Amino acid sequence: MKYQYLLIPIAGLLLLSSETSAQSQVSPYLKDEMPQSWQMTQQCYQTLPSDDAWWRTFNDPVLDSLINRAVANNYNVAAAIKRIEMAGKVVKEAQAGYFPTLSASAGWSLDRQSGATVKPAVRTSNTSSFSLGATMNWEIDVFGRVKANVNSRKAAYNVARADYDAVMVSLCANVATAYMQLRTCQEQLAVATAHIDSQERVVKITEARYEADLGDMLDVTQARIVLYGTQSSLPALYAQIRTLMNTLSILLGEYPDSLVLSLQEYTNMPNYKQTVAAGVPSDLLRRRPDIVESEFQLAEYAANIGVAKKDFLPVLSLTGSIGTSAHEIGGMFGDHSLSYSVAPQLSWTIFDGLARNYRTAEAKLQFEAAIDDYNLTVLNAVKEVDNALLNYNSTLEAIELQKKVVNESKKSLDLSVDLYKSGLTAFSNVVDGQMNWLESQNSLVELEGKALSTLISLYQALGGGWQY
Repeated sequence: MKYQYLLIPIAGLLLLSSETSAQSQVSPYLKDEMPQSWQMTQQCYQTLPSDDAWWRTFNDPVLDSLINRAVANNYNVAAAIKRIEMAGKVVKEAQAGYFPTLSASAGWSLDRQSGATVKPAVRTSNTSSFSLGATMNWEIDVFGRVKANVNSRKAAYNVARADYDAVMVSLCANVATAYMQLRTCQEQLAVATAHIDSQERVVKITEARYEADLGDMLDVTQARIVLYGTQSSLPALYAQIRTLMNTLSILLGEYPDSLVLSLQEYTNMPNYKQTVAAGVPSDLLRRRPDIVESEFQLAEYAANIGVAKKDFLPVLSLTGSIGTSAHEIGGMFGDHSLSYSVAPQLSWTIFDGLARNYRTAEAKLQFEAAIDDYNLTVLNAVKEVDNALLNYNSTLEAIELQKKVVNESKKSLDLSVDLYKSGLTAFSNVVDGQMNWLESQNSLVELEGKALSTLISLYQALGGGWQY
């Protein structure tokens, strides 16, 4: 791909180097100092983040393939690339102001002059001529107006590049999130299928006890209710799985049928427990595309102030033309047929009703508003990382506790089934055990899926990482 860059260094504007201290990596536009560390650091270590493909830490070849296909085919990415190309053309258009404008012309004219406009009237006169000429117009950038306009367009080009990076981070996170949700649903389907097998065995036990006059029909119906209730959850799971495949197909820019075969195969969910290289908070200034984009937006607005100020200065231009004309084509390059003009001109607007003052004031206010937006973007970035760290760690704690619930629920079901077989407990205890075990396993799967989604949100909040 032509534009293979995601993390753009803001040389001279944000950071000095990766070896400088966190305190030195502060944008001049920040109104308050960045925090020294994250609030929650149990699952991360603080170092400069590497520019890596973070989704590869899940060790899932299918996910790697999906993201690669999304990068190649996603329409939002394609549109972002087009925006970069358009911004590049605008820069070239502005740079064209350094050069003169040349034009050529050729023609033939026939004129008839009336003789009745005077008294006494005279004979009409006819004239005809061929002409060939060229003109030149050149604004000599003595006062830097063209250069200021070029700088503004270059800053807009950098904004488009940063927007592309933001699209890439969002795309990779969305693909990974949809994929994890799909695997979570497939895990829930596997749990439901396993429980259906177990519940069918329990139904056979109740039927056998009923036929042997050791139990009553109520036990059979209760066992069947549990079984049918679990079976009734399957259609919704199948529909949700297909819906998530459709979501992935849109992100990949493909039709769903091309994904079904590769995504139907399922073994187990990816590893949700990872240690993240979060970096110190000030790393966000160079890592988060939205902050980078906001910084370049500030550079564009600052350049616009320069453009507005240049309107107060004179404009030096040079206009010239050269040509030849004659009554007949053969005489166009003969004696006395050549004509030319050279007209250097210095123009300076003295008064325009204070329009230039208002434009300059507007550009300054736009720049100041952008500074506020930039600081708000940084605050939101820090908040998003803190929230993601908090949610991820709390989810991991909940998973460990939920695993205990699952283990105890399984023990409780096994004990109740053994006691029921011996006629030492009511079948209602078996029903409760079945429902508790199924619910606890579903809750565990949901928590593991939440941990995966929260982990992706954490990577996204940190600005992600991209490697081609």
